[in-house]
Amino acid sequence: MLWTKEAIKKIYKQPLMDLVFDAAKVHRLNNSNQVQLCTLLNIKSGGCSEDCSYCSQSSRYKTDSPVTPLMTVDKVLEAAKKAKANGSTRFCMGAAWRDMHGRKTNLKRIAEMVTEIRGMGMEVCTTLGMLTPEQAKQLKDAGLTAYNHNIDTSREHYPSVITTRSFDERLETIDNVKNAGIRVCSGGILGLGESEEDRISFLYTLGQIKPESLPINALVPIEGTPMAKNKKIPVHPILRTIATARIMLPKTIIRLAAGRYTMSESEQALCFMAGANAVFTGERMLTTHCTGWDEDKEMLDRWGLTPMPSFVEEQAEVESPKEMQA
Repeated sequence: MLWTKEAIKKIYKQPLMDLVFDAAKVHRLNNSNQVQLCTLLNIKSGGCSEDCSYCSQSSRYKTDSPVTPLMTVDKVLEAAKKAKANGSTRFCMGAAWRDMHGRKTNLKRIAEMVTEIRGMGMEVCTTLGMLTPEQAKQLKDAGLTAYNHNIDTSREHYPSVITTRSFDERLETIDNVKNAGIRVCSGGILGLGESEEDRISFLYTLGQIKPESLPINALVPIEGTPMAKNKKIPVHPILRTIATARIMLPKTIIRLAAGRYTMSESEQALCFMAGANAVFTGERMLTTHCTGWDEDKEMLDRWGLTPMPSFVEEQAEVESPKEMQA
């Protein structure tokens, strides 16, 4: 189904309890009570040339984020084994780069990481910046499950957040990933100063992409970045965004990502009721705090939710994100 902005707006602006109820019905019909535990490792930190206003890894801002080279294969495999032993079934690797241009040796090393982790029986996702079709194919051949490339926010609000990479360049990478046969992980960040209309437009684009995986981040303001003084986003727009996304994309995995640690357990439970069915867990997100494995497993148990195994078959449609103008 192709969603119009007006149809999305009608869903999004329902009374909140009605919206959550409708989303919960869709979620129950299409998904189990399982929640996937995912672990994200920063395999190359800082020094990024982009100017993303929320990110401490940009070389343009003075932050406490360290600048480190690409990790060795052995160190990454050690982290993946620890994550698997603690119950994570998806292992994600992020590197602070604009793109992979001129990084053939690094890409070859990352492909080796992907193959080894896939051999451990885990889903593998990477986020490395923009990809060419050839680079996407190389990762596909290595066994990559999914590639994360967030759209971050609405097309309209995007230039207020980032100027060094266009919205259409993001869609081009998503297109390259899809054409290589890799599942798309794409979502965004709430709390970037966007309006309600921006959140509806953000959902509109995601409705056209139809990602296999949709991470919802709540901004964690970091000292030294242009958005350091942004106010914490309250839970109700997060809940509305998740619930609307669940109605639009019944089979997509919706992931509670960065900023989840700022939410109470009851707020997280409402998000699970509305359709969220994955969390990032472990020692740390890319540059922000992350709730630990034991704490998360205990929480899921209290709410009658169970950990999701790897490679649960997804039915999110794969369509080209071209022609995505409003």
